[in-house]
Amino acid sequence: MPSERLGGAPDPGPIRSEPGSLLEHVVVAVFGFDDEDRICYWGPGAHNLFGHEAASVLTRPAAQLFPEPTPGEEPGAAAHLAERARTLGYWRVRLPALHRDGSVFDCGFRVFPMTGASGASVVIGLASRGDELDRVKTNLSFLDALFETCPIGLVMLDEELRYVHLNQALADMDGVPLDAHLGLRMADVMITTDGGEYQRMLRSVAHEGRTVVGTLVGLRTPGHPDRDQVRSVSFFPLSGTGDTRRGVGGLLLDVTDRERAILEATAARQRLALLDRAGARIGTTLDLNTTARELVEAVVPEFCDASVVELVEWMDETEDFDPALPVTTRRIASGTTLAEPAVELVSGLERVTYPPGSNIHQMLSTGRALCFTVDEDFVTRTVVHQQRAQLLLDSGLACILMAPLIARGTVQGIAMFGRSATRPAFAEEDLGLAGELASRAALCLDNARLYGKVRDIALTLQRALLPSAPAAGPYVDISHRYLPGSRAAEVGGDWYDAIALPGDRVALVVGDVMGHGVPAAAAMGRLRITAKTLARNTPEPEALLEELDACAQEAGIEWATCLYLLYDPHTGRARIANAGHPPPLVRHRDGSVHTVGDEPGVPLGVGGVPYRSVEVELPEGAVVALYTDGLIEARGQDIDTGMDALRDQLRAPLGSLEEAADRILANLLPETATDDTVLVLARLSAVPGRAPAGPTGPVA
Repeated sequence: MPSERLGGAPDPGPIRSEPGSLLEHVVVAVFGFDDEDRICYWGPGAHNLFGHEAASVLTRPAAQLFPEPTPGEEPGAAAHLAERARTLGYWRVRLPALHRDGSVFDCGFRVFPMTGASGASVVIGLASRGDELDRVKTNLSFLDALFETCPIGLVMLDEELRYVHLNQALADMDGVPLDAHLGLRMADVMITTDGGEYQRMLRSVAHEGRTVVGTLVGLRTPGHPDRDQVRSVSFFPLSGTGDTRRGVGGLLLDVTDRERAILEATAARQRLALLDRAGARIGTTLDLNTTARELVEAVVPEFCDASVVELVEWMDETEDFDPALPVTTRRIASGTTLAEPAVELVSGLERVTYPPGSNIHQMLSTGRALCFTVDEDFVTRTVVHQQRAQLLLDSGLACILMAPLIARGTVQGIAMFGRSATRPAFAEEDLGLAGELASRAALCLDNARLYGKVRDIALTLQRALLPSAPAAGPYVDISHRYLPGSRAAEVGGDWYDAIALPGDRVALVVGDVMGHGVPAAAAMGRLRITAKTLARNTPEPEALLEELDACAQEAGIEWATCLYLLYDPHTGRARIANAGHPPPLVRHRDGSVHTVGDEPGVPLGVGGVPYRSVEVELPEGAVVALYTDGLIEARGQDIDTGMDALRDQLRAPLGSLEEAADRILANLLPETATDDTVLVLARLSAVPGRAPAGPTGPVA
């Protein structure tokens, strides 16, 4: 700023104070003393600091700027300043100064001699209030300490986003020496793969004055070319002052470990959630195929892009695994979200053979989950057929995780999980998750396998105890069906029989033992054999049920139902006794259907209640339908609805009894029946010239 000099003429060489955001807030007084210590220069800053107008101080002694010296103090402050400046060439000191209003304030002075164009020597003084100088020094010290000790990266960039100033923390973060940064553009050091988004953000701060706070940026640097970093960056515009240029200030914090920890914690929670959901979904039935399918559905697509479950076909389940022999598996479930040829790869084969030395052998030998990269070596060692090998290479799968299905010390099979290149490769934590999933699934599969064995035993026993070709005689044509429930349900105790008796009579019997499995099958066989024996020696149906009831009580059989129908073709009459069983239906030649003997007694095994029988006439050509409750009962459906549906099926033209039996079962049973079902259709004929029918009614 131009100073004023003696005579009011401006000095040709202006004295400027250094511009800057801190000094702008400090009043700097510029003044000059001549050889006689009189004021010869007086700048505007001096007016602001001391309160004197230039006209009132020029040519006046400089001593008026200071308080009166104490007695005995020589020389005064002004003379002392001038003397030290001329002697030392430059001197700075803190002295009390006097304001025009009489107040005294602490002031910092810097004085030095100068020689003007005329050869005259003057002492130039710079002065500022002491408290303002202290504030500036404190701020500058803070900034210096901040750049030297702050653990957060600090940076100043110019308008071209070149490094102007930075601290050591940022240099260490970049792995590049501090001095090597200067003059480089930030894009040369912080290398991103975001299509230039980071640089566009910086330019918006520099040119538009935007502020960015806490933005996460992924990058690499020349100093750490193999290490991915995540930084939290904040940038703000630096305003230009005086002739300084605008720029950008920034704070950068390396949050790679924090973000990695967050990602790992999130992934761990996701894995636990997947394991929890899979535990709830896998093993809802005791069916091998269903259990395997539930495992595949639990992991695709959340955990992987493709998955298969295969059961190992051992020649002998007790034999030890021999890595020198091929391993043959049966694929029972598969799924993928990838397009062809991945679909053909996972679902195109039912049986798979792995050669000795394959990765399957390696996994089975260790008993642990293993992960492999899908490459030529993996395919060559694992896939036998060249066409299937090419399918694997073209499938889009980049890595495959294999886990053994081991339960109760027995290898059940293999679970495989595949990921494409668009997803991260399997990590160590994924191996643990796959092993846990496989372990849970293996236990469910083993339960299903063991249940299947028990069920097969019960079914074999039951079929062995049921009649293969009931003997019905010349006057009764019979078609019979027994259907066990689905593999999700245990074998029940349904049974039936047709017994040829003396005098051309025929006894039709159908029953149902409460319970499932081998005990129910054994109880059913016992009742059937007992009923067959009693039928030949007990002429009255109600007496037969009483004897059968006593047998059931002795054997501990409770709540077994039984229907006994005794038909005499000579009279065309039948006597029916019922122990808690659904009543028979009779279809006449005209298609009408009605119920007979619909007075159910108590089930067998209860005891203490006598049975009754009812006698009915069954006309020539009538068809009698005997059945168990599996044919007419369904979850959520009233039993009367099932009875009406069976009547509708019987009203339709029957044709042959075999065709009729198949049609009725197909139309009434669901796809997965939950209970055993028996259906017996008997077409009745009469002996030619038979006696006329008499009255019918119940018989005690």
